[in-house]
Amino acid sequence: MNVSVSDAAAASSEVDTGRPRFARFWAAQTVSQAGQRFGLVALPVVAIDTLHAGASEVGYLTAALTVCYLLIGLPAGAWVDRWSKRTTMIRAAVIRAVVLAAVPALWFFDRLSLGWLYAVAVVVGVASVFFDVAYQSYVPFIVPDEGIERANARLESSAQISAAGGPAAAGLLLKAVSAPVVIAFDAVAYAVCAGLLATVKDSEPSRREKAAGDARLTRDILDGVRFVVGSAVLRRLLVAVGVSNFFATLTMTLTPLLILRTLGLGSTVMGVVLGVGTLGGLLAAFTLPKVRARLDAGRTMTVGLLLAGVSMAAFPAAGSLGGAGGAAAAIPVGLLVLGQFGMTWGAVTFNIAQVSVRQRVCPRNMLARMTASIRFVVWGSMPVAAILAGWLGSRIGVVPCLWIGVVGGFLTALPIIGIDRLIPSAAPAPDSRARDV
Repeated sequence: MNVSVSDAAAASSEVDTGRPRFARFWAAQTVSQAGQRFGLVALPVVAIDTLHAGASEVGYLTAALTVCYLLIGLPAGAWVDRWSKRTTMIRAAVIRAVVLAAVPALWFFDRLSLGWLYAVAVVVGVASVFFDVAYQSYVPFIVPDEGIERANARLESSAQISAAGGPAAAGLLLKAVSAPVVIAFDAVAYAVCAGLLATVKDSEPSRREKAAGDARLTRDILDGVRFVVGSAVLRRLLVAVGVSNFFATLTMTLTPLLILRTLGLGSTVMGVVLGVGTLGGLLAAFTLPKVRARLDAGRTMTVGLLLAGVSMAAFPAAGSLGGAGGAAAAIPVGLLVLGQFGMTWGAVTFNIAQVSVRQRVCPRNMLARMTASIRFVVWGSMPVAAILAGWLGSRIGVVPCLWIGVVGGFLTALPIIGIDRLIPSAAPAPDSRARDV
């Protein structure tokens, strides 16, 4: 059934998304996000400062983390729909913990190289494919339908708190220890995440119950693709998220080079800028209920995408000021903070709204395949964008390449225009209706 904003607000007092099962899942996600933010700051610093990587090598590193969505994204969705989503997340978290722990170990024994870093990124990327597909398909199994958007907002709020504090803490920690050591914190966080997930109980059917309805893997994959392509709502969201992620990846791939090389601000400033800037995402998570009370889902997503696109212009604007020193350095730093703040505010507003719409219009037995089909296109475009960013950055320069990202960012809102008239007709299947679990 479709749940309007007013209905959701009226039911919010009855929907307890803070029950023990959701609270444990929320805690696991928070710990995982905090550690991941350390890794996102430390990995490019390891490549740039420790291994002396250039723009192309940084692009390859980003591509290594995301290329797995192109290789196994679609079958991962079919597999996760057959497997226990909680068990899948636990195993993926353990794999990431073990592999990331190898980075400081290799560095300690003077064996770390770009080749090893790429290999670690690929393995982490594979594990992330399964974790992320299971993660975005799991919420409807631990909260009723009318609580989905509320639960997603809470999950996103903790993700943004981690995004705000993690890079800043990592930047400060980088002053005391080497970047490979900081990655060890990421490994520990994933291990803690796995332990917390092991305590969560849900309403998902057992693997044996799912097995009775198993079909050939290829048919399962095609069913998921057909469902996404055949849904006017999901099809538009697919295009919007795909274009948005492509140009956001282009921008964020070059951001470490912009801060460390073009502006010469250092890794500590990079961590603080990214951390403080992402407070915009936290604000988005807290203000979304009020925004949704005034705007339909489609208009909320459009506003978010346009805000993100406008804010992206702050990055090349800061880069055009050059490597200013002393008090003059405050101007590019301020622009970077404002840009990151606005970009994440808009992006998170869009993301919470679009994920919640997707979860409500999709049958539960196809959640993973729907998620994987969308992520195949969305995340599959990211390695292409990362490699293109590295190639363009090394030829036309970092700042001109960032302006290309800004122009592309404004295109992301076009597919969302008019989507509100389509959402009510995208009625979910009977097995996706709310159950008080």
